[in-house]
Amino acid sequence: MTSIPVNAFADKLNEIIPVLMKEFARRQKNELFRGKITLAQFFILAYLYHESSSNMTDLARFMDVTTAAITGIVSRLVKAGYVLRQADPKDRRIINVKLAPKGKSVVEKVNEERHHMIIDIFGRISEDERGNYLNILTHIKDILVSERKEEK
Repeated sequence: MTSIPVNAFADKLNEIIPVLMKEFARRQKNELFRGKITLAQFFILAYLYHESSSNMTDLARFMDVTTAAITGIVSRLVKAGYVLRQADPKDRRIINVKLAPKGKSVVEKVNEERHHMIIDIFGRISEDERGNYLNILTHIKDILVSERKEEK
């Protein structure tokens, strides 16, 4: 294993990450990468896909934006038919947001395309390399999540 100082590592990643992002995006043909929805909108759709529904405050917290900002994003998603707004039956002041069938379809399509792309690309490297890569990414994710929790 080659050792590399963290400054040189950062320089190398600054070169590599834009290429990876562009090439991964180029391989996807869905609404997200054709510019029909923004990355922020997709994050909301993916969140709702896993949570089934959410109120505006929790969505704003998830996205780390104000409730006013999330209202604008959600309004555009409602207008495009990706999500539905529903008043909470117990408290009409609370607005819940859930995926519409069109939103669910977008998330499933993006996930399926990404799944096939990952198999295609990572099928070209060894199982050991994939395992090492996954361990490193998991460790980085854990660091980021831990930092996020400490900020709160």
